Amino acid sequence: MNFQEGEVLLVDKPYGWTSFDAVNKIRWNLKQALKVKKIKVGHAGTLDPLATGLLIICTGKQTKNVETYMADEKTYTGTFLLGKTTPSFDLETEYNQTFAIDHITSELINEVASGFLGEQAQTAPVYSAKQIDGKRAYLFARAGKEVTIKAHQITISKFTVNTDRFPEIDFEIACTKGTYIRSIAQDFGERLQSGATLISLRRTKSGPFNVEEAKSVDEWINQINPSVQSAL
Repeated sequence: MNFQEGEVLLVDKPYGWTSFDAVNKIRWNLKQALKVKKIKVGHAGTLDPLATGLLIICTGKQTKNVETYMADEKTYTGTFLLGKTTPSFDLETEYNQTFAIDHITSELINEVASGFLGEQAQTAPVYSAKQIDGKRAYLFARAGKEVTIKAHQITISKFTVNTDRFPEIDFEIACTKGTYIRSIAQDFGERLQSGATLISLRRTKSGPFNVEEAKSVDEWINQINPSVQSAL
């Protein structure tokens, strides 16, 4: 592989890592192996630290295609927990409210899921990396400051649910760039006249790329060094 010229690396991002953690790890190892001070490395679409799965990392001239890859439809699998909410809509913060779930049936859950299909306006969570006045929204949220986030248009083309583990609801969602699954969890709970929290999330597809083709960060590091060394 010619990393300096440009490659697309499909990475299975681990839980707890930021997208930048993965980029920085790959970049550092590339610089060490290639014996260069600089090399272009970037990712095509942020994954939250609590999410796992497909992260597209581009090197060299392939970084010019980052925006193109970011624009592709994404597919996610994961789990909502019904009856509880957190300020961040996921497990970054502690549960702060509980709601009744006795009235929720499988039929109602499927009906609500179907109602999310199509184009719609969505507001990003306050605990997100959304830019507000040049700062990340989560910085305001963690400081206890109120912020106003403008809604943006998204499209959901697929939303399937499995209620076998109720009140944990497993799902698969295919959606456009900029969709916040945490916000879907929040809205999902409200539409059920209850509450919901996103407790697990995994990106499985992005455009033509599939997480089944991805490698762990360590696997990429092991490939980077032998590949580069043999070419020197």
